[in-house]
Amino acid sequence: MILNPGIIALVLASFLMVAFSGYASFTGVRIIRCWDMKSGSPTQLSLERKTYLISTIFAYVSAFQLLSLFMFIYTADHIHTLFVGAMCAAGALNVNSYGYPTLVLKGLNFFLCGVWLLVNYTDNRAEDYPLIKFKYKFLILISGLLFVEAFLQFRYFEGLRADIITSCCGTLFSEETESIGGRMAALPSRTTQMIFFLGLALTIRVGIHFLVTGRGAILFAGLATWSLILSVVSVVAFISVYFYELPTHHCPFCLLQKDYHYIGYALYLSLLPAGIFGASVGVLQRFSAQVSLKRIIPVLQKRLCVFSMSAYLAFVMISLYPMVFSDFVLETHLLAPDRFQWAIYPDVRA
Repeated sequence: MILNPGIIALVLASFLMVAFSGYASFTGVRIIRCWDMKSGSPTQLSLERKTYLISTIFAYVSAFQLLSLFMFIYTADHIHTLFVGAMCAAGALNVNSYGYPTLVLKGLNFFLCGVWLLVNYTDNRAEDYPLIKFKYKFLILISGLLFVEAFLQFRYFEGLRADIITSCCGTLFSEETESIGGRMAALPSRTTQMIFFLGLALTIRVGIHFLVTGRGAILFAGLATWSLILSVVSVVAFISVYFYELPTHHCPFCLLQKDYHYIGYALYLSLLPAGIFGASVGVLQRFSAQVSLKRIIPVLQKRLCVFSMSAYLAFVMISLYPMVFSDFVLETHLLAPDRFQWAIYPDVRA
């Protein structure tokens, strides 16, 4: 293992998160089995006291998980100079077979922890805690995934060797590469753009309909979640290319570097919360019939809908900036061969 402060912090923090979430899950099992709000038994009183502690512990665990994803990517990008062939975090994550699975699982846990925090917030606003059993079942699921994440992360960092030769992002996200990244990079740009903008426009349209009528929460949640996946694909397929102004550069990690003004952080910090807020609207809809939540959930859902749409609009505005204000033309394959150079460098004449 390479002894780097970021690596040490991430490994120690993941072990602590697993320990705390494990304790929370153990207590959560007792709450699921024995919770009875109508009972005044010593067991029930003990569980009511413990639920405050467990909720607080896991809220902090979830909050750190939200930071952990970006810390992991930043650390991978920071150590890429130690590996021959790596130009950014893409190469560092490709050093062994655990890098990208760890990143994907961190992204999934980021999403689930964000939803859990909103479910916990909703439950705490009702006097009878109607979501207590659901949120602890949810907690146990997330705890298991956090354990797997900690294992994969440790194996990734433990397997890092400075003498390893890896691939650069230009290879990993090349249109000729037979991989997920290569297939996303090879998507037709114009078609992907149309699907991307139409998908987000539909999401916003359904969100407005929900705000006005109060109907369509599940549809909006589904579209918001789909838009999150579609946006990630679009970053690789065409959004990143406009920032690089190079038609063959599709890396989603170089955007996080100083050369591009760290614009990737703004993109992802607007995109990920948009998906979490949108999905939470649908999750809360499941409990809208609860008597103690009938007035709480509709108001909260509309706020989350507004937050989700605002975040998606922010993501779109950031993505559109280089498309509108740059002379770069991506669809060079639609131009005549003798105009290819003009499309990339408008001030140059062949």
